[in-house]
Amino acid sequence: MQKHKLPLLICLIFGISLSVNAQTTPESGPLTEGTIRYLVTHNWTKKMAALTYLSKQRKERVSYMYGKNAEWSEYTLLHFTPTETHYLDSEERVNADDMGYSWRRETFWVKRDFAKNTTSDALVLQGKTYLVQDSIRCQDWKILNDMKEVAGHLCMNASWQDTVKQQKIVAWFALDIPHSGGPERLCGLPGLILEVDVNDGAMIITANRIEPKKLTTELDLPKKQKGKKSTEADYQKALFKLIQENIKEEQPYFWDIRY
Repeated sequence: MQKHKLPLLICLIFGISLSVNAQTTPESGPLTEGTIRYLVTHNWTKKMAALTYLSKQRKERVSYMYGKNAEWSEYTLLHFTPTETHYLDSEERVNADDMGYSWRRETFWVKRDFAKNTTSDALVLQGKTYLVQDSIRCQDWKILNDMKEVAGHLCMNASWQDTVKQQKIVAWFALDIPHSGGPERLCGLPGLILEVDVNDGAMIITANRIEPKKLTTELDLPKKQKGKKSTEADYQKALFKLIQENIKEEQPYFWDIRY
């Protein structure tokens, strides 16, 4: 996992933020363990617009087809301790009567052990499950200097360009939660990631409930795991091949993978 040299400004802000947290919640102390619920909002029109290899006419047809139904939302969960995270889809629906895209539910989890520098993920490509076990490989972030509040925590932003998926990602990390974890497969920032914007609103992940608590079995993975055991290199090779095939056929790649 890459280490970051933080500007003096960030270090100072960290100190101020931690000081404020200690003063306002002395009985609880710093947040080190619990569960975060994220609201994940997808926008199909913006996802299509971000694909540079599709024609303007194709994008306009999709925009017309979806209209006001371009967005849908779901919940995900991040269980975390000082050294581990476990990210997965939530069974809870955003709306009680919303059938959503539950029919698309597939095997998925992202497990990180930062103390051991290991990852254990279950990811699906074209209906095939890859059980990725390898060392942790975080993104090469560029830390920016904007700040805002997310779920009651002061956050700073950072950006990263995913050249394989053609995604521009902006993440907001909490200055008072010094943890390298985050939602999806994102990690490596000096604070826990509470919000993510992919391709200017194509997908937005934002923490809307943070529950400090002692974890019991939340970090456990299923005892029976079905899929192909793979390294990160194997998975990335399969991902790249799939995306290139879709580009050649001028089809949206995200129908076959997690966005």
